[in-house]
Amino acid sequence: MWFILALLSAVFAALTSILAKVGIEGVNSNLATAIRTGVVLLMSWGMVFLTNAQGGISSISQKSWLFLILSGLATGASWLCYYKAIQIGEVSKVVPIDKLSVVITLALAFLFLHEKFTVKSAVGSLLLLAGTLVMVL
Repeated sequence: MWFILALLSAVFAALTSILAKVGIEGVNSNLATAIRTGVVLLMSWGMVFLTNAQGGISSISQKSWLFLILSGLATGASWLCYYKAIQIGEVSKVVPIDKLSVVITLALAFLFLHEKFTVKSAVGSLLLLAGTLVMVL
C-alpha cells in the first residue's frame, strides 16, 4: 500500500508543478503560496475531522510540537522558494533541482537519524545528481 501511496504522491506533486505554473501567471509568488497553503490547511483539517483524529492533539509531546513546527517552517520556506523559482524559471528545470531534496534527505537521515547509507544509496544519489545536471544544463 505504501508504494501505491508513494506513486500517487509523485503524480500529485507533478500536477502541483504544472497547475502552479499556469496559476501563478500574473500573481505574486508569496500570495500564490499563501493561497495554496490555505487550501492545504483546509484539506488537512478536513481529513483530521473526517478520520476523527482531532482527539490526539492533547497527547502530542512538547518535543513533537517543536519538531512539527520546525518542519512546518521548513515546508513554508521551501514552498515560498519553489513558487518564486517556478514563476521566474522553467518548471522543467526547477523541478529536477527541487527533487535534489531526495539526495539531501538521504545525507541528513544518515547524519542525524543514523540511518544506513548503503552502496545502493550512494549510487542512486550519484545517479540523481548526474540526472539533474543533465536535465538542467
